[in-house]
Amino acid sequence: MEQQELTILTDVNVSPLANLIRNYADYNLWANATLVNWLRTKPAEILAREVPSSFTTIKATMVHIWQTERYWLSVISGAEPNEAGPFNGAIEDAFVALVEQSDELADYVAGMASDEITENTKVISPWFQCDFQNFEYIMQCINHSTYHRGQIITIGRNLGFTDAPMTDYNFYNIHGK
Repeated sequence: MEQQELTILTDVNVSPLANLIRNYADYNLWANATLVNWLRTKPAEILAREVPSSFTTIKATMVHIWQTERYWLSVISGAEPNEAGPFNGAIEDAFVALVEQSDELADYVAGMASDEITENTKVISPWFQCDFQNFEYIMQCINHSTYHRGQIITIGRNLGFTDAPMTDYNFYNIHGK
């Protein structure tokens, strides 16, 4: 078996950390879009069925990912967090909102200079306080989304879906770009 060489496109004028974080933001967009495209092949009424999990439906989990990505983008961009109220839209609305939010996050991260990626941002919220570098918040956001994508796959499995797509970071680097 021939070994395939992995090539990651990088900008030589940008730090390796900035290139990595940009790639992760692009990966997050790709993984969320891949998951959404898979879920669009499933009946909406099945996607609304409750299954024991931290969020009881695929739709509720999708909305949570979207709203959390929106929160973390507000942190790194310095915008006022937008308090999310209850979501009453259809599953397709949640799909569109999540992919658009992931695209907005990837675009924002792509436009950040290396020093902005490593700059500290203080967060004071009702739940926690911290003062970390922006790349840590970006990684938190993407790791959080990955965690919940895994839950969606598990919920789907409990609903009888056996054809979930591969959304691993390594798979993205080799096949997804």
